[in-house]
Amino acid sequence: MTHIQFGFTLPISNSGLSQQTFLSQTRVALETIAGHFDSVWLPDHLQFGNRPLFEGWTMLTYLAALRPEFRYGHLVLCQLFRNPAHLAKMAVTFQYLSQGRFLFGIGAGWAEEEAKAYGLPFPSSGQRVSELEEQLQIITALWREESVTFLGRYHQVHQASCLPHPEPLPPVLIAGFQPRMMRLIARYADWWNTGVDTLEKARSQVNALDAACKEVGRDPKTLRRTAMVQCFCARTEQKAKEALAKQGGPFGLNIVGTPAQIVEQLQPFIHLGFDYFMIAARDFPHDLTTLELLSHEVLPALNKGH
Repeated sequence: MTHIQFGFTLPISNSGLSQQTFLSQTRVALETIAGHFDSVWLPDHLQFGNRPLFEGWTMLTYLAALRPEFRYGHLVLCQLFRNPAHLAKMAVTFQYLSQGRFLFGIGAGWAEEEAKAYGLPFPSSGQRVSELEEQLQIITALWREESVTFLGRYHQVHQASCLPHPEPLPPVLIAGFQPRMMRLIARYADWWNTGVDTLEKARSQVNALDAACKEVGRDPKTLRRTAMVQCFCARTEQKAKEALAKQGGPFGLNIVGTPAQIVEQLQPFIHLGFDYFMIAARDFPHDLTTLELLSHEVLPALNKGH
């Protein structure tokens, strides 16, 4: 039987709450999911209009020191923001200080607004994928080799070292679903992450990933399938119905319902091979009900008999 795990995707915005309230709710949320959820995840963005946003690496470091029992990662690091050798060094440092609890999530980058606002290049989608591949080649080489020289089209390092090497090597999670990204994921990723919003899209993406793995000679079963989920879990059907019209987000599967209904909605995705769900609780940080019900009712039901 498949063992299902949840990660908690925290927002990098305080959602209009005071500093004291947001920090307090964050601490209570981590306490609520402790012993139930496996990990904590943060987005990596710099700007969405004038919405207040926190920087993802800094916040991740704070949370890891606050609650060291979780694993930690980003959904996902934007390869446009950081030099790859520097990023490899940041990951090594986090892996060392967290005693091996880092999950390395990365993607090609998609938000043109923030790149332009912060004076960062925003090339074509094809070039962004090519840049990401060079980043992955440099980062994974630095994690394994004593000295690395890499002369790519977009990135170069010269006799670079990144010591101490990470122990263990962080799992590499790559988010994406377009054909070129699927081939890159099949080559470099340990975990695949996607934001499917329907079962039909999920099935299509899984088939595309299997085909990409076959193309590069990889067993698809060696690539963990993970999905982003926007979730509102209510104690009663009436509460769920009231929330349904208000729910919806730009990323991931959007599920609303009682614990039993959440279990029912996740099961078809589990049958497709997804065993890890990164949950954005739609009522957090104002309310902790979703996290409480997921921890104490949904996860046990999904893993019953395991």
